[in-house]
Amino acid sequence: MERTLSIIKPDGVRQGVIGEVIRRFESAGIRIAAMKMLQLTQAEAEGFYAVHRERPFFESLTRFMSSGPIVVMVLEGDGVIARNREIMGATNPKDAAPGTIRKDFASSVEQNVVHGSDAPETARTEIAYFFSEMEICA
Repeated sequence: MERTLSIIKPDGVRQGVIGEVIRRFESAGIRIAAMKMLQLTQAEAEGFYAVHRERPFFESLTRFMSSGPIVVMVLEGDGVIARNREIMGATNPKDAAPGTIRKDFASSVEQNVVHGSDAPETARTEIAYFFSEMEICA
């Protein structure tokens, strides 16, 4: 059973679409194995996005990600990484397919409501950043 990390970003929490995002995952047969709400400090956001440290958007991204509460989830299911990314839609909401989370709720590439792991290795690292094995319900 494959796992991935999904984050409802501060803009999604502010818009009040937590339930709708979860509904879309569950309607697609994706199981939520762990979930919590928290607010990252700037340093914690920088740690999570360390892979992007040299990118020009790093500072604005980490500032945004620490600007309000987020909801982090471990999603589980067959092919869940690809299925999650399909439900989320393209990173740029202008390029996202109709009916995807980003097309329906995102306002920009940075403020695009959700984050999802892009590969099994990334998923393992990202899940471990937020959850201990004890917090994940198999």
